[in-house]
Amino acid sequence: MDVKELEEKIAKLQEMIDASKHIVFFGGAGVSTESGVPDFRSEDGLYHQKFDYPPETMLSHSFYVTHKKDFFRFYYDKILVESIEKDGKECPIEPNAAHKKLAELEAAGKLSAVVTQNIDGLHQKAGSKKVLELHGTVMRNYCLKCGAEYGLDFMLDKKHAGDLEPKCPKCGGDVKPDVVLYEESLNMATMEEAVREISTADMLIIGGTSLVVYPAAGMVDYYRGNRLVLINKSSTKEDRNADLIIAAPIGQVLSHIGVRNHS
Repeated sequence: MDVKELEEKIAKLQEMIDASKHIVFFGGAGVSTESGVPDFRSEDGLYHQKFDYPPETMLSHSFYVTHKKDFFRFYYDKILVESIEKDGKECPIEPNAAHKKLAELEAAGKLSAVVTQNIDGLHQKAGSKKVLELHGTVMRNYCLKCGAEYGLDFMLDKKHAGDLEPKCPKCGGDVKPDVVLYEESLNMATMEEAVREISTADMLIIGGTSLVVYPAAGMVDYYRGNRLVLINKSSTKEDRNADLIIAAPIGQVLSHIGVRNHS
């Protein structure tokens, strides 16, 4: 896509946003890759790297149960990523232009919810309030025995201490990240709320996702409006239904969007 075509598409996106009152954003790993968070399916993603076990296996419920130390070794190293190298320096991972613009749109009364497949908590860090996390979050952890809840700092302390079997300080039970592993079900209440938001939206922006992970990807089928926008570097199954397709990094695209308060 040349510069002129991209500018025209961003202008069209601006028009659609200005005309909308109830926008919902549905996003995936591509939203956070511009912050340095590794994704799974891209050329440099985790699924194309070599490990002792396939990433899908290591992120499964059965592997967590039977290979807890291997699970946490992978989880600490590849999921709880705290920083990236930039110009020879280690820099903390921060929200990018996409996260920040979505938070601005919500604050302006234009965007009603972010529905995300990501677990990194960057939407909340950018200021978004209504974030429906389909696959859970690294920000929460809980004891499988007594139910005690722990924040991100708890697990980071365990990571830095090299503790591959984190235990609950209260009862000694296993502490598990509140993320949805393979073989586990999505939270029904979160799914229902996401469907409710998408089905009543007057604009749906899908960004940074290839729409291949189910059941999450199937939720976009509940959208009934006529402002369906896809912002993704590669094609998706929804391209044929989209009213606007922008094949570019989502942070780059949203950084050009102006935010006007909804009156």
